Amino acid sequence: MNMEEKVLKALARCPLFGGMGALEIEMSMSGCNYRLVRFDHHDIYALAGMPCKTADIVVSGTLVCRMSSLSGKQVEVSRLQAGEIVAPAFIFGNDSELPVSVETEEETVVLRMQKPEFRTLIGSDERILTNFVRVLSNIDIFLTHRIKVLSLFTVREKVAWMLLEQAGEQGTNTIHLTRSRQEIADSFGIQKFSLLRVLSDFQKEGAIRVAGREITILDRSKMK
Repeated sequence: MNMEEKVLKALARCPLFGGMGALEIEMSMSGCNYRLVRFDHHDIYALAGMPCKTADIVVSGTLVCRMSSLSGKQVEVSRLQAGEIVAPAFIFGNDSELPVSVETEEETVVLRMQKPEFRTLIGSDERILTNFVRVLSNIDIFLTHRIKVLSLFTVREKVAWMLLEQAGEQGTNTIHLTRSRQEIADSFGIQKFSLLRVLSDFQKEGAIRVAGREITILDRSKMK
């Protein structure tokens, strides 16, 4: 079976296949039944409380995961892009109900397998099994840190952490924000004006320079 180039490229980015070449990935997938599922822009992928019935890997597009409070306040938990597994910790969980609602940000394609097929894939290669265990472990680390940021950090500390994290990921002190101010505020569960106020304070204090979606960190010591 010759896999589409776009699908193989996405799987090569998937942590499930870490350390494996394109041919090895294609051979591993050749024994699995899967299908490609397409979603339109702003489609509902899943609602909170729905069971996780399949194993999906994002091939293209973006899925935005949000958690809502009883009052209707939403917090963006994560964004899933090409190569990422959707809710891996819930695929085989005793309680497989998703705690978040998931919506597409753009036209999105996922590679979908039924759970028995995914179980067979994991068991077909020790590297895939080890990688899956690593994925689950990294989720625990991510959630622990995320809870700390959301529950213990002040708004100022949250914004500083976000800027420094982006600088680390982009490898430069001049950061290009890929999300709007509103989307960033939602990801922290704060009001947009609170985010803007902190950015303004940082700029007045000489910590950063803001030019639209481009922010340059000038003095990290002033972001404490």
